[in-house]
Amino acid sequence: MARYAARRTVITALVAVATVLSSGTVARAAPSPAEIEKQIDAAWVKLEPLAEKHNATRLDLQAKRQKAQVLAKKIAPLQLQIDLAMAKVGEYAAEQYKGGNFSALNAMLTTGSPTTFADQLEMLDVFARRSQKDIQAVVDLRERYAAQKAPLDQLVGQLTEEEAQLAAKKKQIDTEITKLEKMRLDAYGSNGGIGELRPAPCPVQYDGSAGTKAAKFACAQIGKSYVFGSEGPNSYDCSGLTMQAWAAAGVGLPHNAARQRGTVPSVSRSNLKVGDLVFYYSDLHHVGIYVGGGYIVDASKPGVPIRMRTINAAPIHSYGRPG
Repeated sequence: MARYAARRTVITALVAVATVLSSGTVARAAPSPAEIEKQIDAAWVKLEPLAEKHNATRLDLQAKRQKAQVLAKKIAPLQLQIDLAMAKVGEYAAEQYKGGNFSALNAMLTTGSPTTFADQLEMLDVFARRSQKDIQAVVDLRERYAAQKAPLDQLVGQLTEEEAQLAAKKKQIDTEITKLEKMRLDAYGSNGGIGELRPAPCPVQYDGSAGTKAAKFACAQIGKSYVFGSEGPNSYDCSGLTMQAWAAAGVGLPHNAARQRGTVPSVSRSNLKVGDLVFYYSDLHHVGIYVGGGYIVDASKPGVPIRMRTINAAPIHSYGRPG
């Protein structure tokens, strides 16, 4: 009896194994939070350079549009001058057409003096030549400005098209980020797994200098959301945060990490001060603000609030000091 029971147990086990193998289903462990974070980081490393390039494109587009507007304002009065001059010539031509030779005869009969008539003809000829000269001068100016505006119009069109392409690419990657964010919430729960946002005093020191003012502003944004292209007040992206932080200290910066790098003097790591900018990655697609004690504050990526984190959180490119 015992032997029969043992045989039945073995058969049952073999049937279960065969069922699993035949179904092709292999149990897999859910990805760990660390693995999910690696997936999110990998996706974001692809997205953030595009996001910063998009910011740069918007800056270029804005600058070119401003140039086009200035040029259009310069052209407008010239166009008015042309319109007025052409109106004068039109009136003169109409009178000549209507009067023909009869106008000359009428002038002679009216004045009764051939000399006066000759003077009138000479004055009309001078007027015609002067009008033609004035018109040609204005036309030449307008053509010069139009020649300058044409490449600007073309460039604005190119930038607009590029911006649309970047927006489409961003939308595509954002969709993937959303999927990863859901995985993060499933793995961590409602806290998102982001840890403590302010692990140390922020800024570590404050002396009223421009740098500490900028750092203080950045620290006050801790906990707010990352939103691509945003520059406050309720959300920021990386360069939007540093731009507004230094704006609070009276220093203007462009809304793009690479261009911020190009506008501020370099400093060494050993000479870092609170408020200095820390630039990351070889293509300069990320920036944070140093708040002292080995920490930066940055808007790092979607799904992660603005927070303090170690200065070595990503590959460092260089350091800069606005002002």
